[in-house]
Amino acid sequence: MAAFRIYRLREQQRQQFRWAPHTIGATQVKPKDYEEAGGAEAENTYALWAALKGTPEELLVGDLVEGSGGDLRIYKYVGFEEARWVLPEVKTGLESVPLAAGPSVEAGSPA
Repeated sequence: MAAFRIYRLREQQRQQFRWAPHTIGATQVKPKDYEEAGGAEAENTYALWAALKGTPEELLVGDLVEGSGGDLRIYKYVGFEEARWVLPEVKTGLESVPLAAGPSVEAGSPA
């Protein structure tokens, strides 16, 4: 059996997700739109879905399932599809600092 982590889509994003057009390829998901909701063990993602169906922990459209290998799957109307975390760009604070200026080197002069 494989161990899975479950991430629930926050309610304010759920309606937006439901009306978004279906995309081909990996779905880009933001960590801020999800909250971790524990884990479970199952043979695969579909076995996990079947085990949770009809329970209070049932997977809803837009929820994520992360396998023990780190593979991320999103539950859509058509089944589970590949997903990837979109991490915010980390700013170092150096973006606005001008480039260091040194003495100019003229062509033909030794450096």
